[in-house]
Amino acid sequence: MKKLGIFALGLFCLVYLLNPSAGIFEIIPDNLPLIGNLDEAAALTTLLMCLKYFGFELPDLFRRDDKDKDITIK
Repeated sequence: MKKLGIFALGLFCLVYLLNPSAGIFEIIPDNLPLIGNLDEAAALTTLLMCLKYFGFELPDLFRRDDKDKDITIK
C-alpha cells in the first residue's frame, strides 16, 4: 500500500510538472516574483525523492562504467 501511495505521489508530481492544462492548474501562480516557482521546485524535489525510493537516482543515470573509459580514440 505504501508503494502505491508513493507511486501515485510521484505520478501527480510528474503531471504537475508537465502541466498539461497550460497553467490553469497552479498552486502558486508563476507571475508572483521570487515565490512563483516554489511549487514547481517542491514538485521536482518530491518526484526525485519518489524515484529514489524505487531505486532510480539521477547521478546513477549519467555515471559511466570503468569499461567505457578504456575506449580510446586514435
